[in-house]
Amino acid sequence: MFLRKAKSNMGHLKSILRRKSGRAHGKVVVRHQGGAFKRFLREVDFKRDKTDIWGKVTALEYDPNRNALLALVLYEDGDRRYIIAPDKLKVGDKIISSEAAPVEPGNALPLKSIPVGTQVHNIEITKGKGGQMVKGAGSAAVIFGSDENWVLIKLPSGEIRRFNPESLATVGQVGNIEAKERVMGKAGRVRNMGIRPSVRGVAMHPNAHPHGGGEGRSGVGLKYPKTFYGRRAVGKTRNKTKYSNYLIVQRRGGKAVLG
Repeated sequence: MFLRKAKSNMGHLKSILRRKSGRAHGKVVVRHQGGAFKRFLREVDFKRDKTDIWGKVTALEYDPNRNALLALVLYEDGDRRYIIAPDKLKVGDKIISSEAAPVEPGNALPLKSIPVGTQVHNIEITKGKGGQMVKGAGSAAVIFGSDENWVLIKLPSGEIRRFNPESLATVGQVGNIEAKERVMGKAGRVRNMGIRPSVRGVAMHPNAHPHGGGEGRSGVGLKYPKTFYGRRAVGKTRNKTKYSNYLIVQRRGGKAVLG
């Protein structure tokens, strides 16, 4: 199955999204995925690597692959790119990615150039890799401060984390803030989004799930909940040797991290 280019004057920005339904080589690797309408995949500029060139927002578009809106930007050199649309960004506004850019919604700057207390999104963890954090509708992180070699950012979860001062971030809160208020209305709409039903483990046969079995409406029946694969699903489930542990200053809930 090949990837067909969209018939559009912006063919380099859109392509038909291939549906894999959570499968790799025919085997289900991600459960509860399948179906969905045919849709385009938009090429979003998370890197914001077109530096020192002004661009004008020509449209705000709906994207079926995310809950945030996209802004179509026309740059002075004729290039067009999609970016995640921050709140209060309007058609006709001008944006830029630069170290000397004004601290205004839609502009991308290195973290070292953004004042404390500013809301940001689309934050790079690794310089040059592109934005990896805070990209969902209505989300925003806050520049919390700095120490010797890091910029401290408070994430939407409440976690405070260190970032490279040279990493880029986009100023402002991600738009479409009311996305969380959306009511699906019917099961069919969820299926059209590509989400298949989830069945409770306690409702399954004991051969199908660790929580299954029992007479009548039985509970879990074990000392602690388990995942579908039998691993413990209670307490601290974060990997103790995760590569990014040293970047966390304070965890969610206000728990300080030593070292």
